[in-house]
Amino acid sequence: MSTPRPRLDRDRVVAAAIDLADMRGFDAASMRAVAESLGVTPMALYNHVADRSQLIDEMLDRVLADTPPTAPNGDWRRDVRDRILATRAAIRRHGWAREAIETRERATPRVLAHMDALIDAMFAGGLSADLVHHAMHALSTRMWGFTRDVLPTPSLPDDSDARAAAVAGYAAEYPAIIRMATTAPGAGTTCDEDAEFDFALDLLLDGIERLHREGWHSRR
Repeated sequence: MSTPRPRLDRDRVVAAAIDLADMRGFDAASMRAVAESLGVTPMALYNHVADRSQLIDEMLDRVLADTPPTAPNGDWRRDVRDRILATRAAIRRHGWAREAIETRERATPRVLAHMDALIDAMFAGGLSADLVHHAMHALSTRMWGFTRDVLPTPSLPDDSDARAAAVAGYAAEYPAIIRMATTAPGAGTTCDEDAEFDFALDLLLDGIERLHREGWHSRR
């Protein structure tokens, strides 16, 4: 006797989409592919999600729901930092999540809740609405645990002579870049993404705190 197939519902649809995206990437989680993985027709999915855009929203909300809770500790910078790093940890478990976030045109309830918690922590620290508004813009994608890197620099040739010639050429044209790359600790190797992220986040939060202490306000 065959085992009855589990009843299809939104949770199963979203879980299947996340599994596909985790294994094959963001684009792999199409409505058709999700339906095939569940052994149903694509039309069956529309009883549970309106379209792929809603499916992606549901996938992101599920990921954000896995963000470890953080407890306020009376220091707004620490509270904001802890929450952002917890969100970064949840997002990084799913390689497709960053791309998904950047495609969104509307904020889901969990997205709004995350933003609301960050803003509330700043208000609790005494920051003005004016400064909080600008701080949220400054945080940008960093509030989701990632940032956009600078454009990649050209790759150097493997051949030692060609490599030396290329470096000499770059040094003549772009001396400041070569000075940094050859003298800064770790600049010539793969960067520590976590350390770089923490550095930039702390730089922003410390700068925002300085403006708060100085009584900063916009000139609009």
